[in-house]
Amino acid sequence: MTDDRLSALRNEVVDHRFKGLPPDAEGLTVAELAAQRRNLFGGGFTTPVLALSAEALEHNLSALAHYTGRHGLAFAPHGKTSMAPQLFARQTEHGAWGITVATVPQARVCRAFGVRRVFLANELVDAAGLRWVAGELAADAEFRFVCYVDSVRGVELMDAALRAVDAASPVDVVVELGAGDGARTGVRREAEGVAVARAVAATPCLRLVGVAGYEGEVPDPSVERVTAWMRRLTSLALYLDGMGLFEGLDEIIVSAGGSAWFDAVTDVYEEFGSPLSAPVLKLLRSGAYVSHDDRHYRALTPFNRVPEEGGLRAAFTLWAQVVSRPEPAQAFLNAGKRDAPADLGLPRPLRVRDALTGAERPAEGLTVTALSDQHAWLRVERGPGPEVGDWVGLGLSHPCTVFDKWGLIPLVSDDGTVTDYVRTVF
Repeated sequence: MTDDRLSALRNEVVDHRFKGLPPDAEGLTVAELAAQRRNLFGGGFTTPVLALSAEALEHNLSALAHYTGRHGLAFAPHGKTSMAPQLFARQTEHGAWGITVATVPQARVCRAFGVRRVFLANELVDAAGLRWVAGELAADAEFRFVCYVDSVRGVELMDAALRAVDAASPVDVVVELGAGDGARTGVRREAEGVAVARAVAATPCLRLVGVAGYEGEVPDPSVERVTAWMRRLTSLALYLDGMGLFEGLDEIIVSAGGSAWFDAVTDVYEEFGSPLSAPVLKLLRSGAYVSHDDRHYRALTPFNRVPEEGGLRAAFTLWAQVVSRPEPAQAFLNAGKRDAPADLGLPRPLRVRDALTGAERPAEGLTVTALSDQHAWLRVERGPGPEVGDWVGLGLSHPCTVFDKWGLIPLVSDDGTVTDYVRTVF
């Protein structure tokens, strides 16, 4: 990673753009504010404010590093989850092979911060984007870029765009196998994948380096269905290799593995071994693990099925204040859709912090029933409930849509000390 670019993030001036931060910190740099080691609850932070647990973050980074290391996997975590270059750097320090992205703008962020290997999990048919990729490859011999192809038409468009700029080197591609009819992208049948692979082989502007896909789109996913799809993916790699389409490669990429089924993916990787004409890079791409969550991925994480392999911790807490108690059973918090996602489940009350004493207690008998733009509807099902002014810590669901609502996120230790700030770039 490029240290000077990361340093530039820490030299950014704190101002009105960053919600939740102390108003009296305006004009300080991020580094200067971090050096003050303010307390989240007594240091002037305004609500709502999102906190990222320093301990949970480190635990999660280590958990996937240990898991992939034990199973001999390469790891390219999906960067679209956080779009936080500081976290990309931490993931790289923990052994990540590269960073996965979904779009050219996301790839440009990676390159701006010195990421050496970028895996774009989409077919790239944007001529302007392909010109940029060709330029990056020409300018940096150490840069590795890989993207999907899933249609002959896509191959033709890529070829035309790269020929138009007289690309100095071919762009590496992997054939994407879809998860079945009605799923997202990818060829639906292996025969279609073979046709796409042959089209790639016919042009010097592209180089076929493997196969890939996303098992999370398997209809009604289960371990058995994901396993069956993974075996199709590895069989496609074997078939293309038998056709001689990977000839001359130093390694062949086989890539799958999001955040919900990487255990089943890993089992097939280990069953598959490496029976191809070159060593196989078995590339996992989980992204949500970095912060985990309190609802969606808490229920779906593969570590629930294989607890002996490890576990993840929810790293986010959104702190909001009670601003109204108009009825005994109803309270309102000052955080809403602009602050917390609801696409994969509403926030879950975790803790209540007394505004006067600072004492914390479990948020028993409280449920968020809806989000307005700037309010959370908090039902008080039993007990006295929180008073106006009390802080309520909310657990969140879906890391991707948490990160994209916050530009600068306090990194908070267990004792409430803010030790650093994480900048997102969306």
